[in-house]
Amino acid sequence: MSNRLQRLSKKAPEGWDTVLPTLEMFDNRMKDAVNESHEGKRKHETTWPIHRINYEKSRYVYEMYYNKEEISRELYDFCIREKVVDGQLMAKWKKPGYEFLCSLAAINKGSTNFGTTSVCRVPLRLRSGKIAPSVTTGCISCASCDKGAPIWWNSRLPQEEGRSGGKGRPDEAQEEEDAEVERRAAMLRGDGDAGAKRARTD
Repeated sequence: MSNRLQRLSKKAPEGWDTVLPTLEMFDNRMKDAVNESHEGKRKHETTWPIHRINYEKSRYVYEMYYNKEEISRELYDFCIREKVVDGQLMAKWKKPGYEFLCSLAAINKGSTNFGTTSVCRVPLRLRSGKIAPSVTTGCISCASCDKGAPIWWNSRLPQEEGRSGGKGRPDEAQEEEDAEVERRAAMLRGDGDAGAKRARTD
């Protein structure tokens, strides 16, 4: 158990023992993600697992209270107050259209060149061309209308009907770009050992 979780155990409300094993698991995953080798990855790709783990850890506590009703309001507030989970992100989930928001970074317009939200906020059916994850978070889509949202870089895309664009056979350059995106996604999923050994093309 991490020192921080151990300290919190001394003052945590009733029900803490119920969520502690899962919180510890997420803490270990976060530690591994931070310490993971950056070799073969673009700079922004190194933070993608961190955004995902932060989402999943916060979502776990959120659903334990709101959906499963297995923890008390006191424990829920305690986890937010002690910054065990991302309280600001969880607050956004209560608002229409933000139910599956992947990260606060996705709606931070100050972090983009054109003052817009991340591409993952745009429903898949409204996009044209190659579907790619947000450079910032690694989320492909956290639009509430997309099945399975949030869809991460290492998730399989659902079949989308009626999506604009994508008609006809892609040209050679597009095929090469698609292959590169898939190679990187496979490497980040951990199932692309062969592709990961290739020399970087960028």
